[in-house]
Amino acid sequence: MKKKVVAVIGSGFGGLATAIRLASHDLEVHLFEKHPDPGGRARTFHMDEFRFDGGPTVLTAPWMFDELFELANQERSKNITFLPVDPFYHIFDWNGRNFVYNADIPFVMEQIRKFRASDTDGYLNLLKAAEPMFEKGFLQLGQEPFLKLNSMLSIAPNLLRLRAHESVYRFVSRHIEDNFLRMCFSFHPLFIGGNPLRVSSIYTMIHLIERAWGVWYPKGGMGQLINALVQLFQQMGGNIHFQTEIQRITTQHGRVTGLLLKNGEKFSADYVVSNADVPTTYLSLLEDRDRAWRHHRLRYERFSRYSMSLVVWYFALNKKFTDNPLGHHNIVFGPRFGGLIHDIFVSHRLAEDFSMYIHLPTRTDPSMAPEAHETMYVLVPVPNQLSNIDWYEALPRLEERVTQVIDQHFMPGLKRHIVKRHVIDPNYFEHELNTYLGTGFSLEPHLTQSAWFRPHNASETVKGLYLVGAGTHPGAGIPGVLLSAKIVHKLILDDIEQSN
Repeated sequence: MKKKVVAVIGSGFGGLATAIRLASHDLEVHLFEKHPDPGGRARTFHMDEFRFDGGPTVLTAPWMFDELFELANQERSKNITFLPVDPFYHIFDWNGRNFVYNADIPFVMEQIRKFRASDTDGYLNLLKAAEPMFEKGFLQLGQEPFLKLNSMLSIAPNLLRLRAHESVYRFVSRHIEDNFLRMCFSFHPLFIGGNPLRVSSIYTMIHLIERAWGVWYPKGGMGQLINALVQLFQQMGGNIHFQTEIQRITTQHGRVTGLLLKNGEKFSADYVVSNADVPTTYLSLLEDRDRAWRHHRLRYERFSRYSMSLVVWYFALNKKFTDNPLGHHNIVFGPRFGGLIHDIFVSHRLAEDFSMYIHLPTRTDPSMAPEAHETMYVLVPVPNQLSNIDWYEALPRLEERVTQVIDQHFMPGLKRHIVKRHVIDPNYFEHELNTYLGTGFSLEPHLTQSAWFRPHNASETVKGLYLVGAGTHPGAGIPGVLLSAKIVHKLILDDIEQSN
């Protein structure tokens, strides 16, 4: 019997993980990547001897990568080393307050006492209240496909009982009284494109995922992890096609037949897995003549709400800044919390103030820069392209404000020690990564865009088309994306078994 052929679009973590899982079976798997290098959002930028993670920087649940290597009877640790990051985060505000935390309860309690002693009990109560969110949201629901409404209705009572209808910020505020600490335990949804004031409290599970398995960093950067996965896929017999952009997903009688490449070539496939942005998949990669396309156009252009976008600066520094309070992962809250979030997600306005994430990987892995040098990644959440902001005009002033704050509060003399720089903005996400509206994380993960309400892993309008990655269930973030790969893997195998 002829092998079934699977075409996977995009070599981000979701596409690679799906391709590896499928390659462990008697299938012919082809992975198509538009760029000359793999990774998608997780691409690596190189500036001479400096290496920069293009996107994700926080690695949790390392066992999910172990699973991929075990499919080929290999040990992940012999292919890529994960370095522990401890503390997990250093969190600051513009008033100079600093909160540091990790998985060690006594350490965290001591940190909390600096702000409000009574919140130590509140933190323990928060962990206890969030435990069912972790068990239900990650360990159980995160691995279910949610293809039918009944599957959502069956869990609705549990979600109500868990207060999943509340926002993360409100849920945290039930237990924590200090305003700064409330922000410290509510920021995680921003890492998956969610508004902490609106996203479901079920996403408090992210804090528990970190506590359960720690925070890690791949030695050599995320690019080394991506390269290890590419090598694993090829060793398993997988085929990868770089610099090969997709023009269309071809269909006949409501079922995929393969791909039309931008160079005009046709590729026949029994199944197509799209790791491209979900709205882009439906609005740009499918034919625009049929009823399915019109249905998706209505949904994604009129009724869906989208995550914010990002501006990220990559600075190569000719000095190691050692005398400062920064760690590997740093969050700096601006003078406003709710107002700034409203400007980004609702008003789509570029405010004068900002919050930012500062990534200093050389604090854990010195190999990311030449000796006595440092690499720095500064991320600022900004509105997506609904804002109609002219980023070419807006970026220089925003960079000046951002570097000034870092220079004044954390790294004196920063600007004169920047020897190389690179920046990405919403235009990069829209045109290079093909995300609809230039979002950083596709659809916003609030309750009515989660589980069954989120784009399904198996297309409901095109047979043989499957979706993996940030925009589909269970959502963005490396653990969510890897879970979506597990779901798609199982769905395709089930489809093959039923068709035999």
